[in-house]
Amino acid sequence: MKSKRKLILIILFSALILIFAVVMGMNFFVKNKTKDRIISITEAAKLNDVDCVLVLGCQVKENGVPSHMLEDRLKSAIALYKENPQFKIVMSGDHTGDYNEVKVMKEYAAREGVATEDIFLDHAGYCTYDSIYRMKNTFDAEKIIIISQEYHLFRALYLAEAFGIEAYGVEAAPNVYSGQIFRDIREILARIKDVFTAEYKPLPAVYGDKISLKGNGNNT
Repeated sequence: MKSKRKLILIILFSALILIFAVVMGMNFFVKNKTKDRIISITEAAKLNDVDCVLVLGCQVKENGVPSHMLEDRLKSAIALYKENPQFKIVMSGDHTGDYNEVKVMKEYAAREGVATEDIFLDHAGYCTYDSIYRMKNTFDAEKIIIISQEYHLFRALYLAEAFGIEAYGVEAAPNVYSGQIFRDIREILARIKDVFTAEYKPLPAVYGDKISLKGNGNNT
């Protein structure tokens, strides 16, 4: 009986080690595949034929103020725009009922001098996958710059490549955020999930009509 129980424990332990090895291997694969495409604001500003700068949404507080993480993303996008005012910016985030990330994002950027006609809103960027899917299929983007925190950029860049988008990442102004350890662990699992979603490419939560980045962002 004891030997049987010991065998079961060995099998379970071996299975856990195998699962851990697979997860960490896939995580390393995603990061290693995309790390060279994370560049500085100055380098990004010199890129040619960029369709847009994609700012990935994040939490907006109840008083309509962007969270610290979102504010850092917006600051980096604004700094990039000021180095190259020819860039169009797409604010992609959650707009559900009264909760509207993209409206707050646009208003923040406009207050800092970004022309409102250069700010396009993607109201259905409910997750990273949806934002990237819609970049390709709703906005017809072929070459983009993605702005988010570094830990998030690896996955976003991996998804963009899966959709045939030439993408570069710019790290949001680096800061220390509370709960980052939990966020890092969750992101590892999200990377594994999106390796599979990138392969099968399911439809996003909202597909929507085509939006031309050659138009006026105020119409979005």
